[in-house]
Amino acid sequence: MSTPSAPYPPARAKDVAPLADPTLLGRGLAVLRIFVGVIFFANGVSKVTGETQIDVGPYRGNLINRDGARNILNFEVNRRDDRGTEVPGLKTVVNDLILPNWDIFQWLVTAVEVGVGALLIVGLASRGASLVGLGFQLFLALVYVSSNRWAFEQPHEYVPLFVLAAVPAGRFWGADGWLVRHRPSLRRWPF
Repeated sequence: MSTPSAPYPPARAKDVAPLADPTLLGRGLAVLRIFVGVIFFANGVSKVTGETQIDVGPYRGNLINRDGARNILNFEVNRRDDRGTEVPGLKTVVNDLILPNWDIFQWLVTAVEVGVGALLIVGLASRGASLVGLGFQLFLALVYVSSNRWAFEQPHEYVPLFVLAAVPAGRFWGADGWLVRHRPSLRRWPF
């Protein structure tokens, strides 16, 4: 006794349309990568030059220089709501390690922002750069969440980095794409 055949033949992989156009998706992720890179790079350059304003046509924005970064960190950890953070160990790390050594940490922050920004803009080791940027932003999220304001303070700064650390966005309009085409052995993370 044979089983009745299905009314439709089984779909083959080549017959199934993708959920999204891969080229369009790649371009969209490249735009996101470049945009996040510009934000990192601009804030890093602000820490080098000391400039805190950016004016591009009708757009006017604020950047955070080295003194501003130190002041924000000190305020959020020590002074917010007259008591500062309640995250175990955070106040100790900030007050005993970071703030007393700000002469070193201000340049580390600057190097991370400029480096991550530049790598994301050109699309080189973009997933690795995104992971470094993600660690940086998650530390800031920890500082902000401990300020007893919102449960998910500024997710627009770290959620895109989760995505960019997971997908090879540097392969579209980026150096990662050139490297992978010319050196197929690099077809793995962080490229």
